[in-house]
Amino acid sequence: MKQFLIMWFRRFRTMVRYRLLLLTSVPIIITLLALIALTMYWTVMYTWQNALKNVRADLAVAHHSMELLQKEQRMRLMALTESYDFQYLLRNDEVKLSDWVRQQSGRYDLDFVVLHPASALGEFSKVNRRLLMRGEEQTFFQKLNEKELEDLHFDLPARAQIPLLSEGDTESKGLVSRSLIPIFNEQNKLQWIVDGGMLLNNSTSLVDRIRDLVYAADTLPEGSIGTVTLFMDDIRVSTNVPLDSEQLYGRAIGTRVSEEVHQAVLRKGQTWVDRAYVYDDWYVSAYEPLKDHDGRIIGMLYTGYLEWPLIRIYLTNIIELGVGIICVLLISGIVVYRGARDLFRPIEKMHHVVKAIQIGIDRRIGSLELTPNHELEILGRQFDSMLDQLHQRNEVIKQASVELEDKVEARTRSLHEKTEELEQHIRLLNQARSKLVTSEKLAALGELTAGIAHEINNPTAVILGNVELLQFELGEDTARVKEELEAIHQQIDRIRNITRSLLQYSRQGGVQDEVTWQHLNPIVEESLTLVRSGTKKHAIQFDVCLEAKCCVEVNRHQLLQVLVNLQMNGVHAMDDTGLLTVKTEDWLNEEGTAIGAIVHITDHGCGISKDVLQRIFNPFFTTRRSGTGLGLSVSQGIINEIGGEICVQSMPGKGSTFSVYLPEKASINNGLELAFED
Repeated sequence: MKQFLIMWFRRFRTMVRYRLLLLTSVPIIITLLALIALTMYWTVMYTWQNALKNVRADLAVAHHSMELLQKEQRMRLMALTESYDFQYLLRNDEVKLSDWVRQQSGRYDLDFVVLHPASALGEFSKVNRRLLMRGEEQTFFQKLNEKELEDLHFDLPARAQIPLLSEGDTESKGLVSRSLIPIFNEQNKLQWIVDGGMLLNNSTSLVDRIRDLVYAADTLPEGSIGTVTLFMDDIRVSTNVPLDSEQLYGRAIGTRVSEEVHQAVLRKGQTWVDRAYVYDDWYVSAYEPLKDHDGRIIGMLYTGYLEWPLIRIYLTNIIELGVGIICVLLISGIVVYRGARDLFRPIEKMHHVVKAIQIGIDRRIGSLELTPNHELEILGRQFDSMLDQLHQRNEVIKQASVELEDKVEARTRSLHEKTEELEQHIRLLNQARSKLVTSEKLAALGELTAGIAHEINNPTAVILGNVELLQFELGEDTARVKEELEAIHQQIDRIRNITRSLLQYSRQGGVQDEVTWQHLNPIVEESLTLVRSGTKKHAIQFDVCLEAKCCVEVNRHQLLQVLVNLQMNGVHAMDDTGLLTVKTEDWLNEEGTAIGAIVHITDHGCGISKDVLQRIFNPFFTTRRSGTGLGLSVSQGIINEIGGEICVQSMPGKGSTFSVYLPEKASINNGLELAFED
């Protein structure tokens, strides 16, 4: 047996087919085992967490059901006080009223009904007295001793007796659900107190009714049972937990809760949601404390269902999954082995040749008895050819190693020289970049100057002087050509505005470099004046909607440069023909308060593709032959310096929208003195 194992171990270490089979199978096995582990882990976590959520919800339903039952109890008691007989005796024969009330407990489905005079108010707790004096009905749980039970009804002490199983003792105290209703006379003074309720000890109908509400049909795993229990302290006084969870007979009344639950719920007042040992089996359980009118914990409310049916379903699923995975492993192993057997033989032959070459034996692979075009047959021929060339290559390698050392030394010197040249080029490139930043503005200025070359100051001054001379010479006759003269003055003012805007745009330094409060709309209108003048020869239409009301803190000169640049980019994107939309609006935060202003510039041109859109703000990147690639980069830098932002939305073939977000207060002032401009 030992030699057999050694032989197979050697095969796995030396034979390609077994090693490849092992390498193929191991990842599959590891993957499947990992999937099994993850499946088991997530299934356990999900199933258990879901079970805890369900039982927590069941406890909430049971709690709500108890409140509804207490409300129903209080309503029955109120129906008693509002009945004709009660009201008649209250007004005409108060002597018989108390005895008559005691006889009505069975009629209103209550275990006791007692009428207390107002003089008995001191027998109740401070909380009860305060609520009764305020005229408020109240319903609460209370734990009473044998004497207190007898005062409510003569047979309650006997009905409250609970034999404590496995202890040989009897519990005589009773847990009651009690309602108090005050009765006031015509002078609005407390006259009577109607006291009624139910004894919860040995009560099966109440917990069964709650169970039927919480655990409807087909809501639990097959074979599981839902249970509800009322505890007085740690004793089950009303429950449908069976004495035998397998045979499902009897009720576990008179048994105690586990010590772990006792400490958590009764001692610490916590809600318990976990698995718990309930009398004779494990249940998925939820406990919450029951409190009396003074806030003292006097018992517990429990809901839960058997844990084993849930575990059985989980184990069944795991077994089915495991069987399926084992079948997949077996089938995969057989398919891999049979499919690879014929493939491994040529590989093993190549392996033996390689081993022979390693120990100095001159061998060749030769024919592998495969078709001439088979990949392994071609590989074998190529391998034999490589062996033939191996000796020649070894000699060439020796000669090349000598030459390589000389070349490395020469290349090292060359690399050092190239490094110095590269550093010089980088310095020159930085200088060129600074110059190109300035040339970008000059290029835009030159483009605009070509459109307004004919509108210069000297012809304007001559025209204005002649018009004024004409007015002087005509004197009173100017009324006949008043409209024409006004039109000439308007055109002259227009020429002056264009010239002034151009000079404002091209001028450096001075007040233009200050960050000041500005109305956005006049700056936009001035940029439109420049762009319109520069695009007169083109079929460009402008759609302008200026609705911004918020002032912003900007450098007027720099913002004008940004707006002109973006508008000219839109004109170029439409090939100098189309509709350019310019819109301004207030920048609002989530509360609807203005925090700045926004300029939207929309063209209907070719649009920008996604890969280009990511690079448009990079310096020196451009898709125009005549562009420098610095316009958008410089514009973004200008806006970022004052805490603003430029956003782009574009659809290829439909157009682009550039949005400039300008904050009301510039985040970086760079030490400039702020001034207000109307």
